[in-house]
Amino acid sequence: MISSFSEPIYCPNLSCPEPRNTFGRQHCAACETNLIYRYLWAVGPAAEEVPAGKVIAERYFVIAPQLWLESRPSIPPSVPEQLPVHIMPYLHLYPQRLHTPEVYGFCSLGEEPEATEVLLLENVPVNNFGSLHPSILEAWAHTGAARQVYWLWQMLQLWTPLSEQGVAASLLVPENVRVEGWRVRLLQLHPGNFVPTVKDLGDVWSGLVESAAPEVQSRLGEICLFMRRSSMNLEAIALELNDLLLEQAAKLPLHLEVVGMTDTGPQRSKNEDSCYPVATDLQFSKNSDGDKLIPYLTMVCDGVGGHEGGEVASQLAVQSLKALIQNLLAEIAEQEELMTPEMVIKQLEEIVRVVNNVISNQNNEQGKELRQRMGTTLVMALQLPQKIKVSDDLPSNNSHELYLVNVGDSRAYWIGKNYCQRLTVDDDVASREVKLGNSLYWETQLRSDAGALTQALGTRDGDFLRPTIQRFIVEDEGILLLCSDGLADNDWVEQSWENYGPPVLEGKMSLEAAVQSWINLANEKNGYDNTSVVATYCRMSPEKLVLFPPASAPASTAVSAAVSASSVSLPMSGSASLQKTGRIPESQLSESSKQLLYPETAPAPEPVQKQQPKRWLPLLGLLGLMLAFAGLGLWVRSLQSPQSEPEPLPPPPETSAPSPADIPSPGAQSPSPSPESTPGEIPAPEAETPGEIPTPSPESTPGEIPAPEAETPPEIPAPPESTPGEIPAPEAETPAPSPQ
Repeated sequence: MISSFSEPIYCPNLSCPEPRNTFGRQHCAACETNLIYRYLWAVGPAAEEVPAGKVIAERYFVIAPQLWLESRPSIPPSVPEQLPVHIMPYLHLYPQRLHTPEVYGFCSLGEEPEATEVLLLENVPVNNFGSLHPSILEAWAHTGAARQVYWLWQMLQLWTPLSEQGVAASLLVPENVRVEGWRVRLLQLHPGNFVPTVKDLGDVWSGLVESAAPEVQSRLGEICLFMRRSSMNLEAIALELNDLLLEQAAKLPLHLEVVGMTDTGPQRSKNEDSCYPVATDLQFSKNSDGDKLIPYLTMVCDGVGGHEGGEVASQLAVQSLKALIQNLLAEIAEQEELMTPEMVIKQLEEIVRVVNNVISNQNNEQGKELRQRMGTTLVMALQLPQKIKVSDDLPSNNSHELYLVNVGDSRAYWIGKNYCQRLTVDDDVASREVKLGNSLYWETQLRSDAGALTQALGTRDGDFLRPTIQRFIVEDEGILLLCSDGLADNDWVEQSWENYGPPVLEGKMSLEAAVQSWINLANEKNGYDNTSVVATYCRMSPEKLVLFPPASAPASTAVSAAVSASSVSLPMSGSASLQKTGRIPESQLSESSKQLLYPETAPAPEPVQKQQPKRWLPLLGLLGLMLAFAGLGLWVRSLQSPQSEPEPLPPPPETSAPSPADIPSPGAQSPSPSPESTPGEIPAPEAETPGEIPTPSPESTPGEIPAPEAETPPEIPAPPESTPGEIPAPEAETPAPSPQ
């Protein structure tokens, strides 16, 4: 499609001697910079009338009605000084960016004074060839039962956040609901002129149920009837839909293989990253009864606080989480009934707060304040192996649930054969400012403190910690990639996934080789920081496809790397944002930015209101676990002493619809939600600055479970008494942007 245009697309490299390039090229002919193909959705009746092939404002090419292509990605779009009220739902819903579009800017159509301002959206459901992903109506009849239910479950999860912003009507327009594989995406947000209810959503679903897969058609019909009853609340409907979803997912086979590596990097002398699993974990599983947390639990932690503090915090977080998750799995295995997603999320929240307080208490005992306090980011994936009975004649099977926890800016990605999807949102200043409705994301990247963390494990008391926890269902083949910012910075995952993800899924490359390649890429492109990568290959086919020759991973240029690979088979029972180019070091921050990064007299935010779990068994187990966890203090104190070797943790006991035009704009504007309180930021991990300072720019996997043996960490001297300065976000040389 794009090759039919005669207009040029411009290189995003501002110093390129000849930025004009012909459509279809992937790299600039003059400087080899990756060309960016950013597709935008133009909102409004005026945009609908613009024919394909027209050039707007000498930069936007109309690919199809309302579908525009940005040809000058290095030039910021037009944005009014005061952001209009009608775009606030897009900003407040930024945490839902996996499903919702983002505001890119505005464009004026027509001549003054009759000119119309058209809203342009990015992160829209468009593929790499400039075509919209199919609507849920178009894809429904050709989709299996598990995915049909999964799509509806995602829509139900979006209902509450969209209702809070007055745009729940967006889910009532089937043509507005697009699907990209397992993922539900919205083309735009529709306010509507009425307040929709769950009954309205049930009416829309009824049209889909008529052509649903036979094995779920009857149950979905019953759920739609429930939705039409005013006495049925959203929670009851969600429970019914979740039961059906898990039953269908459990009929699918699932094979998990995991590989993890961590590397100090070419410019660092110490590794403040920690991850799980690594080579010692694999060795333990081979030499004993087996560490059966592998391959279900994976995590990456990136220490902050500088020097030994970050190293201790990340190691302590990994070891503590392993022990706590071990006990959680043991408790779940003892229960006869399935634990609901809400209960699992509540348990994971409490576990993360316990670990946070272990690190925070160490800071308190050592008298560390503000910038002296050590902490760590966290991205953790738990493929929860709850068992589902799908047939009286067959054994119980894995429910395919995947829970994702993140605090800070370490990231998680899901990589399929044709797409790479970022699953997490960073806890940094840039994301916070968008959520509060203060600015667009690409605008926040112009701030020197854009990458400063707003929360991390251990820097504050656990009552003030708000981890993000999501639940996914593994119903398609793919790679779950967890990584620290050593790889994620400058969007190198987005730029490189096609080189490594699809070859692994097609059997042309081993998972270990792919992970090693990502480590090498990080050292080459973002060599100023430590890097950790943990990848889980989720295979749905009963047999593993192996086409690559039996060879080891490619020669590594890493200084040091730890590798682990383990797999388990379960029986079968029947975006595009502006390129992120770096961050400004603390030496160039203004005094006001330094105060923002770590205010000396910041008002304390209100503590999180703790809720009582609905089930007494997990609560009692967690209380018992917290008592047993006191023994961890001996190991913690040994980490602070350079003279002694820490002892391993003792193992725990084994155990359809109207069209968009049919929904008119509301007669009165919905009130904007009150802004959230703004906590002080935690500075991002320190990075040694090589070379010039680039200008900043923009951006589900898964018994008896024995306890893991604790790794023996290296001897670490006690943190120095001197107070380190604020830790600026890492900086890198300007990367080559890629097609989105």
